[in-house]
Amino acid sequence: MIACNRGDVVLVGFVFSDESGKKFRPAVVISSPDYHRARQEVVVAAITSNLRRRLFGDYLIADWKGAGLLFPSLVTGIVRTVRRTIVDRKLGSMPRPDMEAVDRVLRRSLAL
Repeated sequence: MIACNRGDVVLVGFVFSDESGKKFRPAVVISSPDYHRARQEVVVAAITSNLRRRLFGDYLIADWKGAGLLFPSLVTGIVRTVRRTIVDRKLGSMPRPDMEAVDRVLRRSLAL
């Protein structure tokens, strides 16, 4: 099991919404260290390189290379809780300015 920290960019096996299959996708860990100590899961926000379909709740990553990503990408408003055992590997870490922006978008999206 991979140790995950808030802000880590990880590769996760996401099941399609119709459960017809699974594809490995990058995601950013958004759950807290306290959450990780108490549970076997992590909360992640999906990352996509499809920049043409930018929706409410998405954030365009300014330093995508610094995050360990291969292509310009955005953090989506798709939030999932996944077992740590399905995290395949760590790709990098979200740079601080980008993570702060992700937090702002999540707060706005979730009305927090």
